[in-house]
Amino acid sequence: MTRFLFASAAVLALFAQLAFAQLAVTPLTVRTDEASHAFTVEIADTPDAIRQGLMNRESLAPDAGMLFDFGEVRPASMWMKNTLIPLDMLFMDDAGQVIAIARNAVPGSLRSLGPGVPLRAVLEIPGGRAKQLGITPGDTVEHPIFNKTRG
Repeated sequence: MTRFLFASAAVLALFAQLAFAQLAVTPLTVRTDEASHAFTVEIADTPDAIRQGLMNRESLAPDAGMLFDFGEVRPASMWMKNTLIPLDMLFMDDAGQVIAIARNAVPGSLRSLGPGVPLRAVLEIPGGRAKQLGITPGDTVEHPIFNKTRG
């Protein structure tokens, strides 16, 4: 019976890893007035991937993150349900401009976090990293999902 339980747990862990591995991974740059900061991000662009996000992750490298692409500008908010690590959330418009930042979001919190205006995407990075790098609203996130022309 013990072997069965361990085998079942191992299979579940493998499926969880495969689910994470299926997300596309791409480079992304955050440009501040002072510097450019490179990240490697997973792309959450399906309803399931957006819903799952970074849930149940025990760590996140300092230069890693997840980019939530909503595919269009729309009202959106985030939460930290089943998230084990603090995160900074950068909320962006269609051009990739940071319009708001939720800093050090509390792991496990069900509090809704968002800028209160329509947005195109959210970048989640390790908690405290935005302050450490001097990232503020008005900075720009460069990634192929963003419209390069400003209206």
